[in-house]
Amino acid sequence: QVQLVESGGELVQPGGSLRLSCAASGIIFSLYAMGWYRQAPGKQRELVARISSGGTITYADSVKGRFTITRDNPKKMVYLQMNSLKPEDTAVYYCNAFLGGTDYWGQGTQVTVSS
Repeated sequence: QVQLVESGGELVQPGGSLRLSCAASGIIFSLYAMGWYRQAPGKQRELVARISSGGTITYADSVKGRFTITRDNPKKMVYLQMNSLKPEDTAVYYCNAFLGGTDYWGQGTQVTVSS
């Protein structure tokens, strides 16, 4: 079956950095657009960054210049490098795989930015 497993979330101070990882299995990874979404308490889930199967990248305005999404097709991994973290980046971060109307989601990893 399809599995997306996120890791790397933790408590970090403002201005710090984290790297989130997502390991995919059960899909032909190279065909899927991969994305990172986040959901803060009381808010809707929102797109953070997405990378298409062809490598086209989209970022939310709030993270442009601070976050970088990359993918490693042979390893079936997608990463989110997060720099200059702010308290407002605090959320559960979810990995997403999308192809032709089919969505798969991971279980999420908590990122908390606080001093």
